[in-house]
This record gives sequence, C-alpha cells and structure tokens, in this order.
Amino acid sequence: MGMKYIDAEMLQKAFLAGAKGLEAKKEWINELNVFPVPDGDTGTNMTMTIMSAAKEVAAIENPTMEALAKAISSGSLRGARGNSGVILSQLFRGFTREIAAADQVTATILANSFVRATETAYKAVMKPKEGTILTVAKGMAEKAAELVTETEDVLEFCQKVIEYGDYVLSQTPEMLPVLKQAGVVDSGGQGLMQVMKGAFDCLSGKEVDLSALGVKRTEAISGVYTAKKDDFNIKFGYCTEFIINLEKHYDEKEEHEFKGYLESIGDSIVVVSDDDMVKVHVHTNDPGLAIQKALTYGSLSRMKIDNMREEHQEKLIKESEKLAAQQKAEEEKKAEPRKPYGFISVSAGDGLDEIFRGIGADYLIQGGQTMNPSTEDMLNAIDRVNADTIYILPNNKNIILAAQQAKSLVEHKKVIVIPSRTIPQGITAIINFAPDLSPEDNEKIMTEEMARVKTGQVTYAVRNTTIDDTAIREGDIMALGDKGILAVGKDLGTTVLEALKSMVEEESELVTIYYGKDVREADAEELKGKAEELFSDCEVELHAGGQPIYYYLLSVE
Repeated sequence: MGMKYIDAEMLQKAFLAGAKGLEAKKEWINELNVFPVPDGDTGTNMTMTIMSAAKEVAAIENPTMEALAKAISSGSLRGARGNSGVILSQLFRGFTREIAAADQVTATILANSFVRATETAYKAVMKPKEGTILTVAKGMAEKAAELVTETEDVLEFCQKVIEYGDYVLSQTPEMLPVLKQAGVVDSGGQGLMQVMKGAFDCLSGKEVDLSALGVKRTEAISGVYTAKKDDFNIKFGYCTEFIINLEKHYDEKEEHEFKGYLESIGDSIVVVSDDDMVKVHVHTNDPGLAIQKALTYGSLSRMKIDNMREEHQEKLIKESEKLAAQQKAEEEKKAEPRKPYGFISVSAGDGLDEIFRGIGADYLIQGGQTMNPSTEDMLNAIDRVNADTIYILPNNKNIILAAQQAKSLVEHKKVIVIPSRTIPQGITAIINFAPDLSPEDNEKIMTEEMARVKTGQVTYAVRNTTIDDTAIREGDIMALGDKGILAVGKDLGTTVLEALKSMVEEESELVTIYYGKDVREADAEELKGKAEELFSDCEVELHAGGQPIYYYLLSVE
C-alpha cells in the first residue's frame, strides 16, 4: 500500500533524518572539493546550515505545517554558511512557502514545492552556474512536475525524483570541465542528494538513529548538535615537523613505507620528497617514534615539536580575553553618537586583524576559507556597528552570498556588500574609501579599485589530481590565483616566487606578502629579499598575517 500524503509529524522526522543523512557524509562531501586544498568545506557548511534549522524543528512539540515551515526557513536562512549553505537555505525557503498553508503534503504539493524551491534559489544567485547544486535541484523539480500526473503515491514519487537527481548529479562533470578534470561530481549537489535520501529513508520506514546527530535529546525529538569549544578533543597531541637530509637510498618504495609507518602512529601526514631531502609533518602522541624512524634515512634538521593541547588551551584563554575586550569596546561604541558609516570585515589571523583595524574596520568576523561565517554572524555584526551605512567585506568568494543574504534581512540600516573575494581585495577596498563621497559612489570606487588587485594564496595539496593540465601530487606546494593554478612545486619559497612571476607585469608597482602562522619570520624575510631582487621595479612589502592553512597570501598592484 502506498503513501498518499505526509503529515506534519512525519515531515518533522523526515527533515531531521535528512539533516542526519547530510551530517553523516559531510567529510566525504568536503573531499569532493575541486582544488585539493586542506580546507574543503562544502559538507561542513551545508551541515551547519541544516543543523541551524534542525535545532528549531526538533524543539517543536506539537508540529504543524506552518510551524515547521517557519522553523525550517528562518533557521536555515540565519544559519546559512558558504555559497552551498546559502543556496540550500534558499531551496528550503521556497519549499516551505509552498507547504506552509497545507495540512498534509501530497505528491502534487511536493512537486509545486520543488519547483518553487528551485525558482527561489536561482533568483538568489546573481550569476547561476550550471553543473552545480542548482542544476541538481532544477533536474529534480522538472522530474517532479512530470511525475505528478503519473502517480499519487508519495514514496514512489520521491524515489523516482531522487533517482533522477542522482542521474543529474552524475552529469555535472560534463557541464563543468573543472569537475571532470578533477574527477569529482559537484559537492553541493551531492550534499543536496544526501538530504533527500536521508528524508526518504525515514518516510519509507527505515530506522534512523536521530540521536546520532547530536548528543542530547530536545523536548520532542532527539537530534541537534552544537559544537562547543570545551568539547574539543585532540587525538594526537604533538605537531611534529622536521627535514631529513638523506644519506641512504630512498625511493618511492621507501617513501610509501615511511608514510605507512607515520599513519600507524599519527595523522595529518605530509611527506614531501626532493632529491636529497624529505620534509615531514605529522600529528602524533610520540614524536620520538617518528624521529627514530626518520633517522634511519639520514640526519635531521629544522626540527619543531608543538604541544597542540597546550596551544589549544592558550588559544581558548586568548579568545576569551579578546571577546571580553571586543564586547567592552562595542558597549563603549554604542554609547557614542551614531556614525554616518562603518565597516565589517571577515578576517583570519592576528596580524590581519591588526591591519584591518588599523585601516578603519569597526568589527571583525573571524572566519575565512576554513570556517565561513553564517548569515546570523553577519546580522549580529551589523547590529553591533553603530552606523547609518555599513560596508561588509566578505574577503572570500564563499562568504559573499551569506553577506548578501544578511543585507536582505536588515531594515533599520543601509548595508552595502563589497564583493571582495580575497583578503588583499578587502584591504584595498577600505583604503580607497572616501568619506566625502556618497555610499553609492564609494561602492563603485571600492569595487573598481579592488578589481585591479591580483591575488595569490599558497598552501599544500591533500591529494593527487590534475588541474589546468597541471599534475599535482599530495604534499605539493600550490599557489592558487584569481583564475586558477599559478604554480606548483616541492619547495615553498620557490613556488611562491614562481607564482609572483606569473602575477607581476610591466606596470606593476607594489608586491605585498602576508605570511601565515606556520611560516617563520626569518623565512618570510628571506623570501622578501629574493622578491626584491627579482622585481626590482616594484616596492615589496611584508606583513605578518597569522592566517591558518595558507602559508602566504600574495597581492600585486
């Protein structure tokens, strides 16, 4: 016997099961990132977005469609993180507008909901790109519109829609060459399919352990996880780095065996081999074991061992002190007369924080590539800046949509999102602000000036792949530019200089280098000297950025 409709209680459980389906696969989805950087975050962003809604949904004791629609829409809109999370929240927003007035959801209402969800999401994206989560959603909406004349059975309807969604997802590499070259399907589309499959499992009677979503029960249904800093658990406590100066035979077989040994005693392993040296990074509870094994290949240099548990505690203390100081400053600012304008900037790293404050940022949102701030984070920041017109600098292409979504929810202040895609662009935008000009003129000038900045970001590869016909091996140093790969190599300094060579042109005047928290000041100074020799017609500036993940951020103007 089929299912003719979904009632409110069933929808509540199905939505939470959909959240569980996504949460269970988030790391796998993260790994579908086209670029093999150590910060793929699509799965994390989508999970945190749906969890924000799940928290409100789970708290409803006697669900109605209207109450569920409001909880799903408002929770996901405010919790949306990253482009994929914002698009997911817009899909939910359109979906819930269609079901809000219904007592029961039939196949017809589902079909209308899918169509409206897709229309809402497409409208939210300025330049929709096919081969993404939008394409997968549109494919399912079109299939739903076909099926509504063929069956009234909700389960049969959903199963066929999901099957077609999987097919469209499998075709995304044919629509986006960059996906095909990387050998992956679209990560956002994959995330959407996990939500659909989780919800379908629940509707079809499969036992779903909703408690695995989180840890504690809400009053009605178990299910929501909110990460706390004091829950942080470090499995391997010592970050261990060194260079092996090879003195014995060492080929691919030895490298494979060495990596296998390191994997048996730790994680976060990076082994980069050159002709006569091997650079090693590993998190382990016994650095001595890694060192003893390495000594069988040669002598060691540049040894560095950090206690990550101790560093974590120190970080928590510093963050608490920082938060207290920021709250005090905010209270003092609120007592001051309202300003005509103010700036909110996304930043990551103590050095970058100082730079943004020094050039006029009123409020800093901690985040970036590894942790995209939510729409709610943006709204809280807007509330705390006491100004008539507020400029938001996302400084990351994956944060722009969340900033724009926050802007659409604010009525009592004028909010302008300057679409800065990188930290250097954000810095340039603020520097070019002119207090005497109108908000509209400033928006135009800031946007135009930051577009003149070329940027690069240097990190390491976490897997083997090919991008832009460039072969990349796990552990390689990669420099990513505004439009793709700038350089790939084994040596950090050499790769940075190669990247700068591709960025600097005859008319270039200024090269700015921001070094991250994993780079020694002496090494950064040495790199600056080499850059000055190579680009003698340019001024070269060096700043301590303190950013994670990325060894260097580069800027050429």
